[in-house]
Parts: sequence; C-alpha cells; structure tokens
Amino acid sequence: MLQEIIKEGPSVAEALDAALEEMGVQQDAVEYEVLEEGGKRLFGSSRAAVVRVWLKPGVDTVPSELTVETGADAGISEDTEFTDEEIDKVADEAVLVINEIARYFRITPSVEEYEGDEGEVILDIIGDDLGILIGRHGRTLDALQVLVSAITNRRVERRYPVLVDVSGYRYRRRLKLEEIAKRAADRAARQRQPVPLRPMTSFERKVVHMALRNDGRVTTASEGEEPFRQVVVHPR
Repeated sequence: MLQEIIKEGPSVAEALDAALEEMGVQQDAVEYEVLEEGGKRLFGSSRAAVVRVWLKPGVDTVPSELTVETGADAGISEDTEFTDEEIDKVADEAVLVINEIARYFRITPSVEEYEGDEGEVILDIIGDDLGILIGRHGRTLDALQVLVSAITNRRVERRYPVLVDVSGYRYRRRLKLEEIAKRAADRAARQRQPVPLRPMTSFERKVVHMALRNDGRVTTASEGEEPFRQVVVHPR
C-alpha cells in the first residue's frame, strides 16, 4: 500500500496523474508538492516535472477500478447518493469554475452540459479560438480537468464525477482510442501475443482499459514509467 510517491512527467498534471494511477486513488484523497515545474531549458532541451504525492490521513488505497473515495477531506461528504437537484448543483458550480478560469485566458465561452454513459456530468466548453484550453496533445485540457474537479469538490463539499471537454475534443479522442483498442485486441487475439500501444496519458489509458474490459479475448495492463507508460493488450 503506497502512502507516498514521487513521480515525473512531461507536465505537472501528467506527473500527478501517474502518481494517482499507481496509488489507486482519486486526487482529492491526496496532497501533493511540486518539486520541479518542468519545461524548456536553454538551447532547446527540456526537463521533466516532478511531484511528491502523499495520502491524506485516514485514506486507504484500493485497486483503482474498485476505488471508493472515503475520508479524503474534512468537510467533504462521503455519501455517494445524489439527487437530481444535487447533481445540478455540482454541474452549476463546475460551470462557474470554468468561467472563472476562462477569464484568465480572456475568453468568454459557453458551456454545454451532458450526462455521460456512467452518469458523470460532461461539460463541453464551446466557443472560438479555444485551442489554448486544449494544449499540445490535450495536456492543458488534462490540467484543466484536474483543477475544475478539485475546486468544484471543495466548494460543494461532495464528490461527483465531472468530465471537462473543449469543443468535443475529448469525445473525438475517445472514439479514436476505442478504435485503436479494438484493432489491438483483434491483433492480440489473432496472433496470440501481446500488443503494446504507444505511450499514453492517464486519461487515454483509462479509455483503452474501459473499451476492452468486456472483451473476453484479451486483458489489458498499464506498464512502464512516465512519460513512456503504455497499455499492453494481452491475449487470454
């Protein structure tokens, strides 16, 4: 059971994601310290971001696919049952957080709300010239996701899954990843040997795991260290 870990990644958000995945907890179950911001050095070289992450008192780790968030933060309710009115409150607060962050970028987008396949609230930020909120390979969007979720949970003093998207970027990426996952599963089952996929972010790896979780021909596992952590599809 990991109580503390130090992780590296191309950005602070990705280093934090890698730590959370290995510890098997959600972000509001931990505290963290940024040891190295990362970024470009002189002459074009780059340095990795480094974070130290540790469990808050009273939090136990369980496998990520079975994680139940308990005892994470004083004042945040452990009740997992939500009424429609409470879910609406979470969504409204998350929209307020998004708009507050958007003002720092000097943009005024609109936010469309959807219900996801597993009941999560999906907030799609719509507007012109929103590439700045996505960033290279979606890294800014991943950081935005972490920030919006953390602030919203703290303000409403409860936890409910909120997924932030920008002009359907995450949705389109999910469809592409699901297609990649299916092709890899077909290949692994046909050739009877493991098929490694390219290194992916924590979000991307989760999409692949979810896409193949009911495929009786294969199993999936995340292997390697950030920033080269990847999903390997194994035949059964």
